[in-house]
Amino acid sequence: MDDLKAKYLGQIADAADESALETIRVAAVGKKGEVALKMRELGKMTPEERQVAGPALNALKDEINSALAAKKAALADAALDARLRTEWLDVTLPSRPTRTGTLHPISQASEELTAIFAEMGFSVAEGPRIDTDWYNFDALNIPGHHPARAEMDTFYMHRAEGDNRPPHVLRTHTSPVQIRSMEKMGAPLRIICPGGVYRADYDQTHTPMFHQVEGLALDKNISMANLKWVLEEFVKSFFEVDEVELRFRASHFPFTEPSAEVDIRCSWKDGTLKIGEGDDWLEILGSGMVHPKVIAAGGIDPEVYQGFAFGIGIDRLAMLKYGIPDLRAFFDSDLRWLRHYGFQCLDVPTLHGGLSR
Repeated sequence: MDDLKAKYLGQIADAADESALETIRVAAVGKKGEVALKMRELGKMTPEERQVAGPALNALKDEINSALAAKKAALADAALDARLRTEWLDVTLPSRPTRTGTLHPISQASEELTAIFAEMGFSVAEGPRIDTDWYNFDALNIPGHHPARAEMDTFYMHRAEGDNRPPHVLRTHTSPVQIRSMEKMGAPLRIICPGGVYRADYDQTHTPMFHQVEGLALDKNISMANLKWVLEEFVKSFFEVDEVELRFRASHFPFTEPSAEVDIRCSWKDGTLKIGEGDDWLEILGSGMVHPKVIAAGGIDPEVYQGFAFGIGIDRLAMLKYGIPDLRAFFDSDLRWLRHYGFQCLDVPTLHGGLSR
């Protein structure tokens, strides 16, 4: 026993690497190792001999295994020390770049147009996305037989049997905010109302939810000339062009009289839209002088005050400015799309709680 112990403990101490250590382990305590063979001889011994040899062999096996484990740990420590002596890390190097969050193009467009209108004296007004049909339709001079009030165009909220509250809808435009603002603030008034709206429509240029900004200006001497100037200044600033030509086409909206759809002069070249030049026209918004009945619905005397209103699709503006071909991409694209079209957060607080540069 003592010879085996001295033999293998000496070999373990002299082992230069883990490969040599494994060879020693197999020779000593493996299934066919010397200690295992000694264990098999126990059956040939008398009970008195087994009582002496059995514990001695178990103790030898445990001692060899302990020596193997200790030597293996010592070899691992030595290898690590060698690596540390030959390798080094420059802790002054900058870290690897990490991806940061980006603003969605719709949020970016909202921030830009809010800043532009703020420079012209417009404040931001907000209101509920679920509203009564009175605010969404009646107060805006939209008659009961108007197609927009049909369930195929408007999302109506479910009403339980016996519910006597007025019908509620997902707002189809942000115009209800204009009525609520007139009720709350009176006149004179100059506001924009950005936010999400809902209509039962879905194709390449329409989605059930989209974003709109509506503007309202009320005073005693406001005219279409003021409307034209505001829209021209906005378009020049938003699309970053020095000159722009707008075309006002007579139209009909229940909430304005007279009403006009507004086109912008543009050109398409090699699939790229250029604003302010060319021979083409592109419709971008609807507008007009606020109907007297709408002013009266807001609690303001239409004999004293008049004003203009306009409505623009924020999603459409973002598509035109950033070259996004399909409106549906705003809602069903993945992070790769947002990394391509997204914007870095800005340095000052903004409408969406981010930072603006």
